[in-house]
Amino acid sequence: MLGTKQTKSNTPTQSGNIFDLPHPKGSLIAGHAADFGRDPLGFLTKCAQEYGEIIPLRFANNRALFVTNPKYVERFLKERDLFVKPQLLKRLHDLLGQGLLTSEGETWFRQRRLAQPVFHQKRIATYGEVMVDYTEKMLASWKDGETREIQGEMMRLTFNIVMKILFSSDVTEEQAQSVTHAMSVAADWLMVARKALVPYLSDRFPSPLNIRYKNAMRQMDKHIYDIIQQRRASGENPGDLLSMMMQAQDEDDGSRMSDKQLRDEIATLIFAGHETSANTLTWAWMLLSQNPEVQTKLRQELKEVLGDRLPTIADLPSLRYTNLVIKESMRLYPVVWNMFSETSADCEIGGYHVPAGCTIIGSQWVMQRDPRFFEQPEVFNPDRWAGDLEKQLPPGVYAPFGGGPRICIGRSFALMEVVLLLAAIAQKFELTLVPGQTIIPQPTITLQPKDGIKMVLKKLVNENSTTPES
Repeated sequence: MLGTKQTKSNTPTQSGNIFDLPHPKGSLIAGHAADFGRDPLGFLTKCAQEYGEIIPLRFANNRALFVTNPKYVERFLKERDLFVKPQLLKRLHDLLGQGLLTSEGETWFRQRRLAQPVFHQKRIATYGEVMVDYTEKMLASWKDGETREIQGEMMRLTFNIVMKILFSSDVTEEQAQSVTHAMSVAADWLMVARKALVPYLSDRFPSPLNIRYKNAMRQMDKHIYDIIQQRRASGENPGDLLSMMMQAQDEDDGSRMSDKQLRDEIATLIFAGHETSANTLTWAWMLLSQNPEVQTKLRQELKEVLGDRLPTIADLPSLRYTNLVIKESMRLYPVVWNMFSETSADCEIGGYHVPAGCTIIGSQWVMQRDPRFFEQPEVFNPDRWAGDLEKQLPPGVYAPFGGGPRICIGRSFALMEVVLLLAAIAQKFELTLVPGQTIIPQPTITLQPKDGIKMVLKKLVNENSTTPES
């Protein structure tokens, strides 16, 4: 039975120790921690290319297995009782608490059940107008010929959208700035924390970054709890996500979310609801600029489907190529670039015995660029998805939103948002990379460009006029 100690039925069918399988050489003390911390994407890619489908790794005293066989990846996505959240993710407790991203077992199941109605298809469809409206407000400030750092633009846009959808008009400028600051500090903190050889001690050492992180979380919590308490005191129900979560009832016992549970889900939704979408759009703009023939094809679809009007939720099925552009962007630059889990009991992988407490690693970055599954994997080609490619791929290969029972609950929301925003912006502006800049993918909590991406804005000419729109 999953979640309990395994019996003789899991005796390995392969001879030998799984940790003796071929693997890269690590240092005596740190193992592979330094190599992974320095360049996670390059290190995991090299491991996959050189050492097979099960690669033993060691991070100081912690044993790990990096798996690249889709069957193994699918298994640890599906069997949530056996493959549980790892310690690294639990170290984000100050930021995300016991939200859906970090919780386990009955806590996760109850929270998922309470949150599910919030993300019902009919519910999220009402947010499309908010998304396009905020995009129009941003575009009104853009000028033809100016240079913008596009990741920052997308982060501000998606943050404003998620705060409006979450809180209606309850949020002050101070509260919004506190939340964005906390998210930024958390990303910096995790970059350093990932490299620590003794996590328990490093997290508690009063370093300047640890103090900054704790203070940022404290300020964020104060503002989120203030919003929750103000809403409870007012008794108002403006129909936003906060109201829906406050009204959600457990179908078994009729209970509702406590203030602490609301705080954790709000923090999770803010993080997952703006950073992931913003970075997906950022990579899409970079890829479109690098592939002008794709950009031309995209604009042609927007012209045929939308003409001069703004996109709406009803247009999504017709924006087929726009969807393919997003799909291919997420393949090449998956915002969730890897997956960690930890075995809760002894088990077997590939016929080998795996002990409890072993970290299992999968990587969307590696799997989604694997030539075993994708022809010319480094090429940006949205048309590769036009047929039945996704159905032909083994489960576990293409998983930008994870998979199994823990697949991202906000998947439909995120896809709706990035397609609508891409369409609304590409209708009016062409974005071109500033020449000479070096763009480095940086895997923090999400995959983002290390120093942002600078792009030149070109306002598109309305076909009914001879000059750019004013």
